[in-house]
Amino acid sequence: MHEACCFTKEGEGKVRCRLCPHECVIPEGKVGACHVRVNRNGQLISLVYGQLAAIHSDPVEKKPLYHFYPGRQILSVGTHGCNLRCSFCQNYNLSQCDADAPSRDFPITPSQLAHQAMSIPGNIGIAYTYNEPTVFYEFMVDVAELIHSAGLKNVAITNGFINSGPLLNLLPLTDAFNVDLKSFSDSFYRQMTGGRLAPVMDTLKAIVNAGKHLEITYLVIPTLNDSEEEFREMIDWISLELGPDIPLHLSRYFPAWKLSLPPTPESTLDNFADIAAEKLRYIYTGNVSTDIHSCTYCHECKTLLIKRLHYHTELSGVTGDGRCSHCGATLAGYF
Repeated sequence: MHEACCFTKEGEGKVRCRLCPHECVIPEGKVGACHVRVNRNGQLISLVYGQLAAIHSDPVEKKPLYHFYPGRQILSVGTHGCNLRCSFCQNYNLSQCDADAPSRDFPITPSQLAHQAMSIPGNIGIAYTYNEPTVFYEFMVDVAELIHSAGLKNVAITNGFINSGPLLNLLPLTDAFNVDLKSFSDSFYRQMTGGRLAPVMDTLKAIVNAGKHLEITYLVIPTLNDSEEEFREMIDWISLELGPDIPLHLSRYFPAWKLSLPPTPESTLDNFADIAAEKLRYIYTGNVSTDIHSCTYCHECKTLLIKRLHYHTELSGVTGDGRCSHCGATLAGYF
């Protein structure tokens, strides 16, 4: 257990967590919405500090990040817990846990984890992923400082539901983000996740304004967030507010946890990819049977730049400084 940051005392032994927009008021002995931050004697305590539930060396494409050192490996870590309650969660065994779940984890210190990351040949850094890294914010920051000092990269795979203060503290330490934008409807967020859309939009803008690398994932769910009209509104907003160079990953839904709708038709993803391509330059599809939308092409001359087959990546047309080897156009990202 480790004392948490970002809380205020509210009287009568209660504390208010200020980490995410829920701003839970937590009585003595109780946990917040994330299930991993508990009030102990008027102090907010993190139950998952240094308690990893998962650690693997993954291709960076698996995050997914397609424009951030493609073809490289990154040490990926996560704990239990999440500050949203998505009924369709694809990682519910880690994210949707009881307060005592951390007792099943294995302990590690920030220095031990940083040393492990630095000792893996070819590893570019650490990705905070699998569950929502906001809920293990204190541990993430302590590790990220060590990784940053060592010249390696920090990557956050997040739902973006975080307050502006903690996010601003995290931004200088973090090199890349993939934000899971679950819908462009606030009612969807409230009903299906327990969150709200506006804070996620604010997070996306803050990341871009800080000059950090950003990619977005959109899980397309039949009948719930597959409205073409709403999707066009989202694409317009991304293009205008974040820019046309933001890579967008359209992911196919499969039944998971509490939601048992049929899988998203692949034709829906193909249609959405065509719509997105009207305004954005880099569109990818995931959880599908083909690799048609997995490769990267030059936005100017359409030359194949990065060929991907599953998690095998070949940089066939990109120069060392991230340009198209055919026409010289600059490819968005880091290579």
